[in-house]
Amino acid sequence: MSDRKILEGIEPAEVFRYFEEISAIPRPSGKEKKISDYLIQFARAHGFEHYQDALNNVIIIREASEGYENQEPIILQGHMDMVCEKNPGVTKDMSNEGLDLDVKGDFISAKGTTLGGDDGIAVAYILAILDSATLRHPRLECVITVGEEVGMDGAKFIDCSPLKGHLLLNLDSEKEGVVLAGCAGGASEKVILPITRKPFNGQRVELHVSGLTGGHSGTEIHKGRANAMLLLFRTIMEASRETGVRLISISAGTKDNAIPREAAATVVVEDFSKFLHSVQISEKNIQREYRAVDPGLQMTAKEESAIPESGADEDPLTMEDTRRVIALANSLPSGVQRMSDEVDGLTETSLNWGITSLTDGEFSMCASVRSSVASALAALVQKINWIASAYGAETVENGAYPPWEWVEHSKLRTRMSKIYREMFGKELVIKAIHAGVECGLLAGKIHGLDAVSMGPDIFNIHTPQERLSISSARRMYDYILRILEYKNA
Repeated sequence: MSDRKILEGIEPAEVFRYFEEISAIPRPSGKEKKISDYLIQFARAHGFEHYQDALNNVIIIREASEGYENQEPIILQGHMDMVCEKNPGVTKDMSNEGLDLDVKGDFISAKGTTLGGDDGIAVAYILAILDSATLRHPRLECVITVGEEVGMDGAKFIDCSPLKGHLLLNLDSEKEGVVLAGCAGGASEKVILPITRKPFNGQRVELHVSGLTGGHSGTEIHKGRANAMLLLFRTIMEASRETGVRLISISAGTKDNAIPREAAATVVVEDFSKFLHSVQISEKNIQREYRAVDPGLQMTAKEESAIPESGADEDPLTMEDTRRVIALANSLPSGVQRMSDEVDGLTETSLNWGITSLTDGEFSMCASVRSSVASALAALVQKINWIASAYGAETVENGAYPPWEWVEHSKLRTRMSKIYREMFGKELVIKAIHAGVECGLLAGKIHGLDAVSMGPDIFNIHTPQERLSISSARRMYDYILRILEYKNA
């Protein structure tokens, strides 16, 4: 399909031939039609049973090799969409143009853009396995989903009725020798509070919180980093004990699954000197509290030199509504709620307030809520609902996905650990992750699913500096083949 042969000569040749073909096909989330059709054309050309749904999810089935008819089917799974990011100045249209691959030493990258290594290597592995003329294997059920990077809607809505297997290898993880066997479920929870504005004469002040580390709200929430949004509300609450404060605007965060690094608010205060003094005290206290994880934390409060004319979105909230907003924001739970009792070091339940806004008629906060235990997740959501209701706010839930709960005894993990020890002379690392993985959604559709997520080393994933290790990809392909060829007595 592609005339480019950048990866020619790199082993395993069959894997990297498909990786290069895939890389020539634009495949941003939400625009997977081209790559989906490519997969269906592959299935037709090889005479495999295949399915393509309205979302462009694809299922391809290859029947068992001779002598493997009585072995349990294995589901091979990955996703086809990629995160499309590029360096400043790069003009490539990633919705319509393929990647410009580059090889330096042991690493494959894309010139100036993301590589899409996690989905690319998963799909390349699957196609190379399906295309193999020598591999001995059980029935292979290959599931390739859309939209994994933006909410996992492909896995959420795919029809799994063509599948007979209960052993699943997800192939788009990013750390060699480490497999995932559990993940958090979650949802986006939004709290909405109606507010009223009223003209008020006072000193307009810009309050900023900056210099924080931030991070991913799932995999880094346990590190105890400060949330700029919550520090902003805390600082306003503390200052309101010294002088009257009324909110005008708030800005913090762009994604509910990222810990906000900066936050800003415009307020009207009755006495600027008292307000400034309180902010300075808060800054010193909070800097001391977070000195180990956020040493760059700063707070500034400056009077506005130009005062806008009174208007709908420039008037402050009433004093009563200001107090309700600040009280609500400071009352809601945040951060780690419970650590796992079964998996050492794993966060079980958490939430992160990642976005807030204050418009003409409402105040809102949006959180990513996660837990690896379904009942704990439901209880935390209910807690948010009750607190919000007490302040006259309503809640809206979006994008819910179930947890992939840790299973103590796994036939697949036992098999994989034995093979890994034989091949590499060391133990396979088995972990759970406090983030969403498609295995959780598929486990909710296939009763008794025994699943793991694995893959080769991929560095700086989802950034233009993304790199795939060739040697790691080779080792993991050999490992996958051994897993498929394993034959139960």
